[in-house]
Amino acid sequence: MNYLKDLREKVGHEMLMTVGCGCLLENEKGEVLLQKRSDNGLWCVPGGALELEETYVEAVKREVFEEVGIKLLDPELFGLYSGDDRVIQYPNGDIVYSLAVIFKATKYEGTISDEDSEVLEHRFFSKDEIPPREMLFEPDARPILDWASGDNNCIVK
Repeated sequence: MNYLKDLREKVGHEMLMTVGCGCLLENEKGEVLLQKRSDNGLWCVPGGALELEETYVEAVKREVFEEVGIKLLDPELFGLYSGDDRVIQYPNGDIVYSLAVIFKATKYEGTISDEDSEVLEHRFFSKDEIPPREMLFEPDARPILDWASGDNNCIVK
């Protein structure tokens, strides 16, 4: 099932409201995993859209597995994000207003892979190595920068 693909066949490129689920995955050094998108070359958190009848946790685990090749073991809510920076226009012309449910995790099984066609590479960054904002995918900039600033509580923004 691909809810968004099916809906796009009916409404074209018009703006849709979606829910995205992403994960700030920390390694044993306290660094966060970011991925470089293949469509625009910007860094973002692994994640993607919630499908019909899927829970937020199911969605983030599925998306991280699809994009990174690993199984998340302990995702915990990091923050809920909405606002003007959540309007996304993709290179193909699709527009979404994507509310974000961002998780944080520290444990996973498997080996990180760059094989997904949506991803150019994965890399762990320390808090002081986060790429500058202009190199971040704008909808993910706030959660990444909140993490880097040490704001690690469940937040609503």
